Amino acid sequence: MSGQSAGTFKVGLVQMRTGRDVGRNLADAAELVRQVAGQGAHYVQTPEITTIMELERKRLVAALQPEDGNTAVSFFSGLAKELGIWLHVGSMAVLLDTGKIANRAFLFAPDGAKSARFDKIHMFDVELPGGESYRESKNYQAGSAGVLAPLPWGVLGLTICYDLRFPHLYRALAKAGADFLAIPSAFTRKTGAAHWHTLLRARAIENGCFVFAAAQAGKHECGRETYGHSLVVSPWGDIIAEADGEDPGVILATIDPQAVREARGAIPSLQHDRPFEVVTAGVSDAI
Repeated sequence: MSGQSAGTFKVGLVQMRTGRDVGRNLADAAELVRQVAGQGAHYVQTPEITTIMELERKRLVAALQPEDGNTAVSFFSGLAKELGIWLHVGSMAVLLDTGKIANRAFLFAPDGAKSARFDKIHMFDVELPGGESYRESKNYQAGSAGVLAPLPWGVLGLTICYDLRFPHLYRALAKAGADFLAIPSAFTRKTGAAHWHTLLRARAIENGCFVFAAAQAGKHECGRETYGHSLVVSPWGDIIAEADGEDPGVILATIDPQAVREARGAIPSLQHDRPFEVVTAGVSDAI
């Protein structure tokens, strides 16, 4: 982890086009993680569903393992230790004893230890125009806890993809101490084009946090299309690093945690939340 100046660190985001073969996906992810670590990244994040992109339940479940003894978990733990980095696997599908699947993120410390895990809270169940349909709750079991993970440079709040659309989650993480918000994703091309940049910048600005969002990109083997545009956003809402919308690759950004304190000092909204009620106005109150 050489090259780190006092107080700053380098974030590397890995953009992927995950397919159906877990072994090939692990190899692809490792190549990109090594690439950005070689450029000096101290913290590296991969996108949502790093290890397999599969829409058919039977084929998906056949490819999965529980967390204990999981080949991919061991693989990424070893990779973090080999490279001496904080390695955040944005998420992978993990088989549960309930028969459902967890969409679970893992943060590995530079010694390979599991520093944190997080299960995606919000399930993407939707019918999109044009016939595109997603029913995450059919296969996945929702998480129920927000997670903060201490890093040497500040505190990371863990979330995944569709969680992005629920701003109260990020407010809670920021008020509990998060300096950085992790939002690894596999946004659809349509919704990404409409909302991705706006939502990520909004979460950064609202909370005075850096946002790190590694993404899936392009046309996948299973037929799904994802938006790409992995982003690093400053607490002021500036995009400081961005990938394209089509191809696997990496981006790198130098992060100064002092920018969090400066943004919150300029707009101290986290200190100004007030309790309130929502009431329905009566006819006599109409303007």
